[in-house]
Amino acid sequence: MNEIRNPILPGFNPDPSIVRVGHDYYIATSTFEWFPGVQIHHSRDLVHWHLLTRPLRRASQLNMLGVPDSCGVWAPCLSYADGRFYLIYTNVKRYGTTTLGANSGAVFRDLDNYLVTADHIDGEWSDPVYLNSSGFDPSLFHDEDGRKYLVNMLWDHRPGRNRRCPDHLFFGDRGRTGHVHPARRPRGRHAARV
Repeated sequence: MNEIRNPILPGFNPDPSIVRVGHDYYIATSTFEWFPGVQIHHSRDLVHWHLLTRPLRRASQLNMLGVPDSCGVWAPCLSYADGRFYLIYTNVKRYGTTTLGANSGAVFRDLDNYLVTADHIDGEWSDPVYLNSSGFDPSLFHDEDGRKYLVNMLWDHRPGRNRRCPDHLFFGDRGRTGHVHPARRPRGRHAARV
């Protein structure tokens, strides 16, 4: 029996998102300002991993013009439902700092969230569907009734505002929205049926 050692993906593989499909495991990781965007690794035993694909390989899927260091693709979320792979990612366009009161520190702006899909993980991925620009770390939940739910960290960079707002849940039913309870908000949240 092979022993799993951490990190299972050594080197530069930040913000991992893992999904199991049958006997296969896939991990998607951030690529920041590097193109092509997102790396997806594959394993059958959680010990031996290999780079399988970089799904955002067309300019129509990921516009990196003018993206500064440490911006670009953040925290992709890989999921699978109804025979299709779903990949949600944030393309961060601007980063800076401010010294205004409670908002002093890092300021992220232009946080566009997108969705791409593929029938085969190592095949062609769709052109992106724009989701929102309300924050980062998006996650998609596939409910049993076929509806999809999107959750992401809200981020408000404007002076006098709370930069990190409670997580926001976007319901797949005619665009209704609601807030997730803010008592515990770890970075990299996901919605799940419990």
